[in-house]
Amino acid sequence: MNSWDSLNKELDLWRSEGRVATFWWRDDDVVAPTPALERLLHLKEHFDLPLALAVIPEKVDPELVNHLEECVILQHGFSHENVAAAGAKKSEFPDTRAVEEIKTDLLKGKETLTRIFTDQFVPIMVPPWNRMADHHLGVLANLGFVGISRYKARKEGLVRPALAEINTHVDPINWRDDRSVVAEAVLLDMVIDHLAARRQGQADLLEPTGLLTHHLVHDENVWATLYKLLATLTDHPAVRFLTIEGALALIDGIPDEDFLQETEQAVE
Repeated sequence: MNSWDSLNKELDLWRSEGRVATFWWRDDDVVAPTPALERLLHLKEHFDLPLALAVIPEKVDPELVNHLEECVILQHGFSHENVAAAGAKKSEFPDTRAVEEIKTDLLKGKETLTRIFTDQFVPIMVPPWNRMADHHLGVLANLGFVGISRYKARKEGLVRPALAEINTHVDPINWRDDRSVVAEAVLLDMVIDHLAARRQGQADLLEPTGLLTHHLVHDENVWATLYKLLATLTDHPAVRFLTIEGALALIDGIPDEDFLQETEQAVE
């Protein structure tokens, strides 16, 4: 069973090899100002980290724009309603849904978020339940989306021409049981397994390890474990949290000048 020492040992390997262990942070199901959202933002501010918020367009409260000045906004489907067939896994965009219907919803949602959040909005699709049928992916690029974000390690940086994939890999919630926090060993396995796979060439080195949270359903145990994880990561000199724009810039394998400079400083 992994321990917090095991995570630090993995990060030490990144540092000894002159690498930067990149991370990014996505929080889902954002719709309105709430005490839970304020707590999430305080955590972001405490650790001074970039945070991408996946907002549900049909349910969004325009007042949110006055609370999220330093966050990037992503599109979390349109209505976050399950339209999959009975017995199938939940999805807003199953393979059985008409393409034209999907186009209408996605474009309406994109226009809503652009109007409310202007330049804070980055057109990346976060499909509810992290599911979107593969044959619908081409719709995204045609509507001006630059990426998609789901769960688990990506196979490659581009899932379609001009459509990047930047996924999450670490979810602290035990969805299949009590919806509280997973065991620490399970959480650490998620982090260490993806980091080790990247470092050893078994996963895309340039995909930052993604932390996925859902502030609206966090209990005190989830908040406590999240704090401990962020404290451990930000305390290690090999770790750097990227903005979603920074993660996009790495898709073609050619980091921009600012990233290269900061990477060199991080491993000195």
